[in-house]
Amino acid sequence: MTLLEELLDFNSKFVEEEKYLEYRTTSTPDKKLLIVSCMDTRLTELSLKALGLKNGDIKQVKNAGAVISHPYGSTMRSILVGVYQLNVDEVIIMGHYDCGFGALKPEPIVQAMQDRGINKSVFETLEHSGIEVYSWLKGFDSVEESVLEGVKNIKNHPLMDDSVPIHGLVMNPETGKVDLIVNGYEY
Repeated sequence: MTLLEELLDFNSKFVEEEKYLEYRTTSTPDKKLLIVSCMDTRLTELSLKALGLKNGDIKQVKNAGAVISHPYGSTMRSILVGVYQLNVDEVIIMGHYDCGFGALKPEPIVQAMQDRGINKSVFETLEHSGIEVYSWLKGFDSVEESVLEGVKNIKNHPLMDDSVPIHGLVMNPETGKVDLIVNGYEY
């Protein structure tokens, strides 16, 4: 059985047994909060449980490193949609210690892409088009600085409502302990 078949088989039973009922909620977050966090598997449930959150409490956006890399990219768009359409009143950028994105070096990724069939000419074309692939794939040096940078990028965005507090946190993925980097009420 393939992974997809396994997932679809489980889903059929899930729906048939009405297990979805315990997850019913509205499309707007009960706590009026949006959290941008890393896609690290250690945080899938831990990041919510460690903050006392449950299904329906928040909007959550996940990406590699919880990074706001482009002012008009999909992560920033999701934050703005949350604020202006989904009743989000506060935003948290939550990075984590021991983040793989922090140690990310572009050269091994590019090599892995080439090993899997991406032609070198594609990288040359992207570079000539103004896309700096090596910069785009580079991680960060400090998770705290990355979180602070994300907070600043959101807070200073020309389309962001100035009254929305933007907080910055860093979580320990082993214990769930959270360190405050930016208190958005004071920032």
